[in-house]
Amino acid sequence: MLVVDDDFMVAKLHGRYVSEMDGFEVVGLAHNGAEALRAAEHHRPDLVLLDIYLPDMDGIAVLRELRAAEERDATRTSVDALFITAARDAGVIRAALRAGALHYLIKPFSRSALQEQLRHVASVRTRLDRLGEARQEDVDQIFGTRPPGSRELPKGLAAHTAELVERTLRRHEEGLSATQCADEGALSRVSARRYLEYFADTGRAEVTLRYGGTGRPERCYRWVG
Repeated sequence: MLVVDDDFMVAKLHGRYVSEMDGFEVVGLAHNGAEALRAAEHHRPDLVLLDIYLPDMDGIAVLRELRAAEERDATRTSVDALFITAARDAGVIRAALRAGALHYLIKPFSRSALQEQLRHVASVRTRLDRLGEARQEDVDQIFGTRPPGSRELPKGLAAHTAELVERTLRRHEEGLSATQCADEGALSRVSARRYLEYFADTGRAEVTLRYGGTGRPERCYRWVG
């Protein structure tokens, strides 16, 4: 990842937030548009954290230059962009969206807000890498176009319980088991497991195996969607 911000201390802080996360690496910091373009050419990052307000050119122009470079060089890896800026004007946000930004965080924001967006970016990239042919549900998840509450649940699952399990998962970034989810949400273990598996099947939770005191592996769920 490349971090671009005109404030040296802010760029360093955001770089530290990124470096704290598994699977993410900061390959460079830049403090103006020209530096950002040179760093992107040299490092070829997967993602750029990009400020709008830069001393020589705005962040949207930087992203457009990066897109133009990709069009000129078919071998160049496509870079994603996440804007991190104090710019609140709706026209600027619209321009960022049209330039191809994945998301837009308004300063000041918390470390957890940035890290949540980074996890979302990683989830989208992973989902796209795994997809051969997309279903409409896959597209809705990637683009975030389906209004909240419109996702159809399988027969036997209730929306209010799904929301309860989702909130529980979001509170535990390290993940939790069906038993832990059931205890916290006052649900039966069987019921909690059904909702957790539903989230896993739809790509909004990932499953890993965790070994406890019994030596037997236990499925652990972590929210990623």
